[in-house]
Amino acid sequence: MKLSRFVATAAGVGLLRPAPGTWGSLAAIALGVFLHRLGHFPLLALATCAAVALGFWSVTREVEGKDDKDPSEIVIDEVAGQWIALLFPSAAFWIVGAESTTFPWPGYLTAFILFRIFDIWKPGIIGRADRRGDAAGVMLDDLWAGVFAGILTLVIAGIAHGVLLQ
Repeated sequence: MKLSRFVATAAGVGLLRPAPGTWGSLAAIALGVFLHRLGHFPLLALATCAAVALGFWSVTREVEGKDDKDPSEIVIDEVAGQWIALLFPSAAFWIVGAESTTFPWPGYLTAFILFRIFDIWKPGIIGRADRRGDAAGVMLDDLWAGVFAGILTLVIAGIAHGVLLQ
């Protein structure tokens, strides 16, 4: 397997069926939580930057000259987008000085669910990015979905911890 395909399919995770995007997001959650626990927010942020850069590179190479500009086996975009969603709760734990081993399941489960919802629903700017029909659009819709999922994850956490538990 050539390197660009290996990266674009997230080491072959994108070849799993059915729903390769969901498999890619699940793999991203597992690895993202591991990275958070290993090196906290800074390591997850660094890995996310690498996934974004490698994603743009590999997707561009994999769709070049092909009619299908968004094949389902390409899931590096889900990995990058899911990690962006995870960055929000990871940063919150880091800012408050929580141990790197602290990443309770509601934070990453909420980020996962919201990311999948935004990635499938594609409202607003997410849908516009997806409709570009090029390699950049493949990446951008998931990056935007990650941003929206991350923000909403923090809003939900703020409501749960600031209102519901009082």
